[in-house]
Amino acid sequence: MRGPSSASSVRDGAAPRPDPGPGTPGVGLSRSADPARAASEAAAQIDRTQARFVLAFIPDRLACASLAEALAQQLPGLPVFGCSSAGQITPEGYEDDALLLLAFPRAHFRCATRLIRPLSPFSIEEVSTEARRLAAQFAHSARWNRLALIFADGLSKQEDLLVAALAAGLEDVPVFGGSAADALRFRETAILQDGALHRDAALLVLIETDLEFRGLGFDHFLPTEHLMVVTEAVPEERLVLELNGAPAAEEYARLVGSPVEALSPQVFAEHPVLVRNNSIYHVRAIQKVTETGALSFLSAIDDGLLLTLGRGREILRTLEDELAVTDAAGRGPEFILGFDCFLRKLEIGQKQLTAPASEILRRHRVLGFNTYGEQHCGVHVNQTFVGVAFFEPRTRGLA
Repeated sequence: MRGPSSASSVRDGAAPRPDPGPGTPGVGLSRSADPARAASEAAAQIDRTQARFVLAFIPDRLACASLAEALAQQLPGLPVFGCSSAGQITPEGYEDDALLLLAFPRAHFRCATRLIRPLSPFSIEEVSTEARRLAAQFAHSARWNRLALIFADGLSKQEDLLVAALAAGLEDVPVFGGSAADALRFRETAILQDGALHRDAALLVLIETDLEFRGLGFDHFLPTEHLMVVTEAVPEERLVLELNGAPAAEEYARLVGSPVEALSPQVFAEHPVLVRNNSIYHVRAIQKVTETGALSFLSAIDDGLLLTLGRGREILRTLEDELAVTDAAGRGPEFILGFDCFLRKLEIGQKQLTAPASEILRRHRVLGFNTYGEQHCGVHVNQTFVGVAFFEPRTRGLA
């Protein structure tokens, strides 16, 4: 598979990206603001004869409908799946305005898909049944491994139930994914499937591969002594009206030492709230303050839920340590497919760490997008990096 041309793959004096293995996706990349040109430039960098399917991560500035049509024209007969994003992770690290195409090689990947629509509402039983049926109909290749990817409308407020339903239906097949986004607008997201765009939808991609893989999921927060009880909520809208018996935004602002009017995505990124599940804490990210002083969340919330204010560790050190994964033979991955929360990218930019963070992502061969939420093994989380590290097949390593 061919990657981007040398003119676009290395900028600002960065060291060359490590040579890809044969299982690494081909990369198509364009920074054009014109949908037709972006599709043409990115598609030209892909060897269609070697590709099984393509994942497309779309920047906010491109008109999704026009881009979907252009990609269908540029890549006829090749399945293209993906979504709108809050940023892309390209061979150079974090970007905001790049169309990223990942062409998975047919020698190492197979897939089957199912569109889930609508999400608001949907039947948990029906989704579980459809996932189970898809897995049963997808012929299993001997000694190949299975996983599932899910791309969901990040404004649907249904990801918690959706990923739980999929995990139940797919049983021992692990599910990873990210919620579609539209930068920091929170207006409309899009799911792409073979030239068609879908709203209020999710796309399940069941994958078989002869590569070994390992799931990743990590954040960089520790709990503090500051506790909050949700004393009034609207769960179906992910709204918290009161914390500790006080107006939610006022109480949160008091605990983080900020005026209510100064609360913003940057403040939420620095001061997340955590929910404890056994011994593990997960982030429940705040999206915004509503006009009535409530807090709108990006994950499930309910009356009586105990929240803990989090404090951050060194985000770059955590990123480096957690991406330094190896297989049983001690080999690093051929590539890592990454779903990284937009709030993490926002914090990294706020601390002027984008360049070193991008170097870490580049060195560890991470490709993917920035999300409104992440799905990791049956749980919907926020402000987390979720990924799948793919390693060379055992048979190749023994040859």
